[in-house]
Amino acid sequence: MVDTSRGDAPTSPVEEPRGCLFALSQPPLMIFLGVVGSLLLMAALHDLFML
Repeated sequence: MVDTSRGDAPTSPVEEPRGCLFALSQPPLMIFLGVVGSLLLMAALHDLFML
């Protein structure tokens, strides 16, 4: 590749704020939400069919 820089130091990229999609991509959070969701589902099914 052709070097087109003018000798300036490379600028650091601007830090972008990490939002909700970054948080949901974390495995421990998804495991926790999966466990809580399955417990809620089991409780709802118990209420529907057993009571």
